Amino acid sequence: MTTARSGFWFVNLLRARSFQIALLLWAACAVAIFPLSRGTLPFNRPSLTGVEVRLQIYAAIFGWLYALIFVGVTYAVTRRRAIPDMAARAPNALMSLRETLALWIYGALVMAGGQVLGRRMFGEGIGLHLNGSLFGMTRIVTPREVWVWAVYNFVLLALVPYVAFRARGYSREALNLKSANLRNDTLVIVVVLAMESAFELLGGSKIMTLTEHQIFLGGALSFLVHLLGTGLPVMIFIYSILMPRYLRMTGSVVAATLLGAVSYAAVHLFEYWAVYDSAPHSALSVIFILLTFVNPGLVKSYLTVRTGNAWVHLWGFHAIAPHVTSDTPMIVEIFGIR
Repeated sequence: MTTARSGFWFVNLLRARSFQIALLLWAACAVAIFPLSRGTLPFNRPSLTGVEVRLQIYAAIFGWLYALIFVGVTYAVTRRRAIPDMAARAPNALMSLRETLALWIYGALVMAGGQVLGRRMFGEGIGLHLNGSLFGMTRIVTPREVWVWAVYNFVLLALVPYVAFRARGYSREALNLKSANLRNDTLVIVVVLAMESAFELLGGSKIMTLTEHQIFLGGALSFLVHLLGTGLPVMIFIYSILMPRYLRMTGSVVAATLLGAVSYAAVHLFEYWAVYDSAPHSALSVIFILLTFVNPGLVKSYLTVRTGNAWVHLWGFHAIAPHVTSDTPMIVEIFGIR
């Protein structure tokens, strides 16, 4: 009986139509890379200089194994708690669909506007990551650009949607911004943050090469600008507003989690290293953005579904690791911190 029960969740997962579709899409992306790339990748990602293309491809294809570790640990840490009914926090399915479509149309306009504004001011569009975040800087970034990026994303992708939905009568709980189990939420944050920080530090982060002053000041500044520019926008837009509506519309935890993961990848379509100058390069860019960001998106989505608290993913798996543990050296360089 124990074996049957332990395998029951996996059988249900395999039967879920959304999981089957996701599996087919993953396979299609993995297969398409090889004829599209022809042994080379068009991306300028300085931190991967010297890494064989084949290894970059395999790392992208099998990145879901990394996400699976965090999902398993999160399940173990939350298995004895009551899981909040996030679907009940959203309106009926039809209204949820309308709000979802309206938010995505608004978000697409904001992201497109960021491309226009950024190119006019700095020669490169404003995305959800600074040039240099995660994969190394490809050009000189100025402090002014950092603040414009942070304020633009925070105001238009976090503050405005939050104020709009609060004005519609949604409480902080309805927006996944209030803990239903502070003790367990804190435990999840500590465990996940420790794991992700360890992965970042062991995976080549250069933060430990900095002086104590650079780590302290640069780390605090990196935390602040990334919290404004990507952490809070992602949390409010996807994990506060969209996730409860995905659950309401689909009635499926699996489908909602996958939609949250794809949404996280979608808001990163304008990454600084993506190349859209030809059909093959565009296809490769979309594929690598999906393979790169769906996996952390899965972790963020699962953390939110299990806790009903969008703050958990922000503190455990975004604001500090990787944007302090890995991006502090970049911020130190940009702001000339000695």
